[in-house]
Amino acid sequence: MPRTPEAQAFFYAVYAAVQEIPEGKVTTYGHIAKLIGTPQRPRQVGTALKHLPADTSLRYHHDNVPWQRVINGKGIISPRSQPDGARNQAASLQAEGVVVTTGALGELMVDFAEYGWFPRLLPSDEAAGVVPEDSDGDGESSEE
Repeated sequence: MPRTPEAQAFFYAVYAAVQEIPEGKVTTYGHIAKLIGTPQRPRQVGTALKHLPADTSLRYHHDNVPWQRVINGKGIISPRSQPDGARNQAASLQAEGVVVTTGALGELMVDFAEYGWFPRLLPSDEAAGVVPEDSDGDGESSEE
């Protein structure tokens, strides 16, 4: 768990954002980082998800934050430190109707064209009237 109030706020922002990913969709660590205003911190998004508590009495936990819906920017389910972690994530996604394929090197992959979720704003921010900032100045939001 986070050791400082700032880290805890970051973890909670990650968890709240991940809760907004619709069932049957995936996004990237980088896109979650961008949506919460820290585009330079995709690896920390992964760290927050890695440390998602199992204790269901806590506000955010393994059962109410759909961690499985976040994959890397290449559409690959990142290998986990525990055995079969990527396969468990793939199974969770498949249970939601997401097709997971196996690449030439055995990597587990999801097609962003079909299952990707890349809004410019979180639905909760959009509902609150937040105006998106154009990160590249051309009015378009780039996808990770």
